[in-house]
Amino acid sequence: MSSPTVSIEGPTSTTSEGFLAAAKSGGCAPSSYGSSPTSPGDVDPAIWDKIKDHPCFSEEAHHYFARMHVAVAPACNVQCNYCNRKYDCANESRPGVVSEKLTPDQALRKVIAVANEVPQLSVLGIAGPGDACYDWEKTKATFDRVIREIPDIKLCVSTNGLVLPDHVAELAEMNVDHVTITINMVDPEVGAKIYPWIFYENRRYFGIEAARILHARQMLGLEMLSARGILTKINSVMIPGVNDQHLFEVNKMVKERGAFLHNVMPLISDPAHGTHYGLIGQRGPTAMEMMALQDRLEGGAKLMRHCRQCRADAVGLLGEDRGQEFTLDGIPDGVTYEAGKRQAYRQVVAHERRDHEAARSEAIGMVKATDSEKSLLVAVATKGGGRVNEHFGHAKEFQVYEVSPRGISLVGHRKVERYCLGGGGEDAILEGVIAALEGIHIVLCAKIGNRPKERLSRAGLRATDAYAHDYIETAVSALYAAEFGIRPLAATA
Repeated sequence: MSSPTVSIEGPTSTTSEGFLAAAKSGGCAPSSYGSSPTSPGDVDPAIWDKIKDHPCFSEEAHHYFARMHVAVAPACNVQCNYCNRKYDCANESRPGVVSEKLTPDQALRKVIAVANEVPQLSVLGIAGPGDACYDWEKTKATFDRVIREIPDIKLCVSTNGLVLPDHVAELAEMNVDHVTITINMVDPEVGAKIYPWIFYENRRYFGIEAARILHARQMLGLEMLSARGILTKINSVMIPGVNDQHLFEVNKMVKERGAFLHNVMPLISDPAHGTHYGLIGQRGPTAMEMMALQDRLEGGAKLMRHCRQCRADAVGLLGEDRGQEFTLDGIPDGVTYEAGKRQAYRQVVAHERRDHEAARSEAIGMVKATDSEKSLLVAVATKGGGRVNEHFGHAKEFQVYEVSPRGISLVGHRKVERYCLGGGGEDAILEGVIAALEGIHIVLCAKIGNRPKERLSRAGLRATDAYAHDYIETAVSALYAAEFGIRPLAATA
């Protein structure tokens, strides 16, 4: 059976040369202090082996590997004030939203189609659009089918944790070694402001009683996973005035119970989304508020700073979504798995990662050797591969790196509307991009026109394409050297 007749960007050659060229150009989409591990030296070798190809659990891996979510679990047992599960929605990029709900058999067909065409694919996750553990039979059936066809794919689930303890043993039996739990509170009084109700053991609970039950079950599930060596990532939604200060307690408690990563995400509360918080005008945090909170959490549980708050049917590298290229009506019924592209891609990535790690280590060493006590925030336009390889006008997000005597660290990202649309309204879009880059000192991109460069300059933002296709850390260290009068590194592109 032939591969699905869908168009998809990225490497299509199964040769090493083809993949390497794509890696350098970005078709195959740093140092961190207290954040997600970036190299084998950051963690125990056994743990590195688990996370090295998982784009959510390793910041370094997210430059090279893709995830896929299948929307097989629509039922949910917890109502969150920030959530509105939407079906048949292609225009919103946030958790709980999907275009197609799938049966386990349909999910298998879609996973095979994606694996054949997206060689970066390494992880299959079930993140709803409801709760993967509450809709357990569909979750389990999907994993059983997929792992028989693609045995090397990593499996992970995302859950609110209410019934997680009931399924830990089965998760371990299926070799699911990555689980994400959304934990927004450890104080039921705070929880009552976030969760109107839960449904547990055939009964609906409300208010503080609901939050107390949910908290106890989340802690139990986390402890059980930790005892079995299953890595856990804790997602927390930062809700200004509700739990923003309380997240220090969340971070402390989940660390004590063995959480591997803590991912603090901004509340998304657009009224158009129809959530309770959106409708009552509860605001989300600014990018600078998010960064400030994450900075203050350093020293506790390790932080994930590269999350993109993916849809429940997301496909591709973090920061992109190719789900609409793999709708069921474009996938043949009898599609069969072909391993060649994924195998060839992994060989090339192994080589590219060695080069990247050497460049990264050199860059960080140079920055740490300086006598400067200053820091820079650098926004990078990148398509992946750990390089400065995206045109300013084509960027839909910028990755934000902080460089200081402590090293070079990815500290977040800023989503923007694409500036170059080939039509009207570009001035307004550019103003929005400038607003999104609040607090940034320098913008790195593969190419930028004179007009946007001049407008950025008037707003106090410097932009340069002088480091096009360099590794990000090499470019950032060279900027730091130029800024503070120290010897720059040679380019590596």
